[in-house]
Amino acid sequence: MTERLLTPGEVAKMLGVSPVTVRQWAAQGWLKAHRTAGQHRRFREEDVREFAGSRGLTLALSERAAHRLLVVEDDPQLAEFVCAVLEEYGDRLEIQVADNGFAAGRKVESWQPDILLLDLMVPGIDGFTLCSQVKADPKTRLTRIVAMTGYFSTHNVRRILDAGAETCLSKPFSQKELLDALKLGPAPLRAVD
Repeated sequence: MTERLLTPGEVAKMLGVSPVTVRQWAAQGWLKAHRTAGQHRRFREEDVREFAGSRGLTLALSERAAHRLLVVEDDPQLAEFVCAVLEEYGDRLEIQVADNGFAAGRKVESWQPDILLLDLMVPGIDGFTLCSQVKADPKTRLTRIVAMTGYFSTHNVRRILDAGAETCLSKPFSQKELLDALKLGPAPLRAVD
């Protein structure tokens, strides 16, 4: 299966700039572009993400068909609860689960999620370390990180926020608390048969 390449207009929406700006960046060699047989510029999403990270630009991820959420949780029941709560977002959200820090690190590298729902105390690499590594890497530093922990304390919250997370949920949390923290907006309406 071949990778779908983005048009200058799609890249412009992702970066919040005009298509002319995208073409100029490509012409200057700052943003890697590929040429079609008709000599039109096309862009790989991975290259756009890398460019945005290196320039401190925020991606408008809502322009992509779906957000990618990686749930990093070693408790299968909690991971199942999160997936069930988010099932209604099926058209706008792709979800994968990692049950340890090493698996999460590999998925961050290969799948490039937009959001991590990250348990602080997972086997392997703990959440604090993983969060720091994700935020230190220019390719992944724009990844949103929402932490969660059963060991909720001022110290743990301060540590994970300092590592780059935007918030920390105390386990157990409600469906509303999860949705508020992830900032996904209202669930899409479903057609009734």
